[in-house]
Amino acid sequence: MATREAAYGPQPGIRLRAESRRWSEDVVKGVLALCALVSVATTVGIVIALLEPSIEFFGEVSVVDFFSGTTWAPLFVPSSFGVLPLLAGTLNVTAVACLVAMPLGLAAAIFLSEYARPRVRQILKPSLEVLAGIPTVVFGFFALTFFTPLLQDVGIDVNVFNALSAGIVMGVMLIPTVASISEDAMAAVPRELRDGAYALGGSRLQVSTRIVVPAAISGIVASFVLAISRAIGETMIVLIAAGGIAQLTADSREPMQTMTAFIAATGIGDVPTGSIEYKTIFAVGLTLFVITLVMNVFAIRLVRKYREIYE
Repeated sequence: MATREAAYGPQPGIRLRAESRRWSEDVVKGVLALCALVSVATTVGIVIALLEPSIEFFGEVSVVDFFSGTTWAPLFVPSSFGVLPLLAGTLNVTAVACLVAMPLGLAAAIFLSEYARPRVRQILKPSLEVLAGIPTVVFGFFALTFFTPLLQDVGIDVNVFNALSAGIVMGVMLIPTVASISEDAMAAVPRELRDGAYALGGSRLQVSTRIVVPAAISGIVASFVLAISRAIGETMIVLIAAGGIAQLTADSREPMQTMTAFIAATGIGDVPTGSIEYKTIFAVGLTLFVITLVMNVFAIRLVRKYREIYE
């Protein structure tokens, strides 16, 4: 058989030339990289803004007294800077909110993913997510003027300002967050896993709870972490409905003050700039930042450990 050269004559060498440089792509790449760095720069800026006043605060107040004291009264004489009452109030309201948002949000996600027909899902999911667009100040007044009287009417002895109603309404606000992210994680589970479970005789409930939920556990955990983070950082609901009394108690029926509520209430007051009372805002803010950071780092490690990867 004749060679290619014999048939067609000498062939010029084939050279692969790099395409001309596209400056527009470089510009787009730079813009996207800049956007990715915005969150990092914002975090660094927050840390810098919090550190200097916090260091000055802890130069005057003992760290041990700050984290072990049981009385929080920085604006009174004599002053007391024990942050435990604020921390207890924050955890109390967050716990109540999570007890509402996590089971209801996960149940809603299971229904939307495994039970609802496509048309029903198209109607219910946007309707559920409408809750996420309601201003939190509206939820706060709803908790104060509607939910607290409702609890009193059903026989629960709660104060006008209390952590229970604030936590429950906050949990309702967080249901769309848990439901939407969890449903997206369940939708990403391969159909073959469901079909295999059904072929083995599994019921829809068994497939949902024993196959789909474990397979989507990383996304579900991510939704829980996001809900907890938002509950810890929520301000307006607790500022309006939970009251402004910093007291160390586990009774959710009592008024409480959270760290975010203290920052909001003190930041708009008449506290002199540069005073020790003013620096408490930054000390509490730094504490809140560290708590959220540690929780997110732990959650990321947990998600990576139990993440399911499908080809």
